[in-house]
Amino acid sequence: MSDYTMNSKDFYKALADQKLIGSHCKFCDAYAIPQKSICPKCHQQESEIIEFSGDGKLVAYTVISVPPVMMAEAGYDAKNPYCVGIVELVEGPRISAQILDVDMHHPENIKIGTQLRMTTITRGEDEKKVTYLAFRPI
Repeated sequence: MSDYTMNSKDFYKALADQKLIGSHCKFCDAYAIPQKSICPKCHQQESEIIEFSGDGKLVAYTVISVPPVMMAEAGYDAKNPYCVGIVELVEGPRISAQILDVDMHHPENIKIGTQLRMTTITRGEDEKKVTYLAFRPI
């Protein structure tokens, strides 16, 4: 993992490389995502960068039909809603991300506990190109 540092920009650099990184505290064994140089659990500076498997399960979600500007510009609206969820990674930490390939028009069919795998979404062009974290059902 020497390609990445604790700098938050490296989290997005890793996503562009199709990797999900975080940190592991050597002192208390806690995991954090994105990566943090100071452990959020024990506050020690004994963290190392790790790559997560990218697998997890859905623990909460919402379907958004009135999006913020950035998502509206990506084509989402009341007729084209999107899902955002909290994913608990198999390694333990939780992170929010867009959930793809679920039935937005029948959110009652989206199930807590659904097994998910990391993917990415790239938006923008040239210097405005950004890669975002997403998950889809396995």
